[in-house]
Amino acid sequence: MMNQNQTNGTNTENVEYERFNSDGTKKGTSKEKKTSGKILLFLIVAALIIVGANSIVITKENQYKLVRQFGRVERVNAQAGLSFKIPFIESIDIIPNQLLLYDLPASDVITSDKKSMIVDSYVLWQINDPLVFAQTLSCSVSNAERRIDTIVYNATKNTISNMKQDEVIMSRDGKMTITVNETESDVISNDLELPTETKEVIDIKSLTEEIMEQIGHIESQYGIEIVTVEVKKLDLPDDNKQAVYTRMISERENIAAQYTAEGKSQAKMIENTTDKEVAIMISDAQARAEATIAEGEAEYMRILSAAYSDPEKTDFYSFVRAMDALEESMNGKNKTIILSDDSPIAQIFNGKY
Repeated sequence: MMNQNQTNGTNTENVEYERFNSDGTKKGTSKEKKTSGKILLFLIVAALIIVGANSIVITKENQYKLVRQFGRVERVNAQAGLSFKIPFIESIDIIPNQLLLYDLPASDVITSDKKSMIVDSYVLWQINDPLVFAQTLSCSVSNAERRIDTIVYNATKNTISNMKQDEVIMSRDGKMTITVNETESDVISNDLELPTETKEVIDIKSLTEEIMEQIGHIESQYGIEIVTVEVKKLDLPDDNKQAVYTRMISERENIAAQYTAEGKSQAKMIENTTDKEVAIMISDAQARAEATIAEGEAEYMRILSAAYSDPEKTDFYSFVRAMDALEESMNGKNKTIILSDDSPIAQIFNGKY
């Protein structure tokens, strides 16, 4: 009995008595009241933060912010900065406000001369009317790229289908080199003028300009602007590339052969004309030379006649002529001449002539 009472007494000392209000509800302690107040304050602050965060709209330089209320676009924030919206009622859509690049897949097109070509190009575009863009394309860049793909492909196909393959290649960079025939001011003769060929580069309408004319303006339809379409590569299909190369080589060889034939023809004309002029010049020179020689001989004979017309000079003339004859007769290694007394030369030396 005593142990039981002691045990009950110990349990009684550890029991805390609870307090109740007059209506029978449990009365809280001051510690519990403070904890409840902190939780309530935390919930209020968190709610204010969430509401504030949903009220602030931050628009960046490269963005459009579309503010919707129950799905309808109420306003468009196009300027960078801070603005506000009604939390939980108005929502935000983000649209890029910058120059965008879309790389089109390579596609096959047919030229007007029925030649197949592969065109690989890219497009630079931007959104210039975000409201129309949202209404027509649901603020989707992917939807816009699909529309651009269709528009640019049709424009490229229509442009190239009206051009020959050579014209497509030449209009790639908007410049074309042509050959101009000119006549030289200095000619070989009055009858022959030599044409010369000069290369001249002229500006033509580029392939990009042709495609852009086909595209036209589509801002009113989708709220976007295609700034430019650039062709990265023009190529031939693998199955007929070798055949086209062979045909191009054959055409270039024919052109080279034609140029060679024309060059040989002009060279022959120049050669014949030059030979004719040289022959005429040689004939004239020979005629003038013969006339000069004849004039010189006549003058020589006149001088001799004047020099030896005096009888006193006749002996000297005979002596000179005898010496000339003697010189002509002394040929070979033997320089000894035997003359008889009646020889004219001996008589000249003896003073008898």
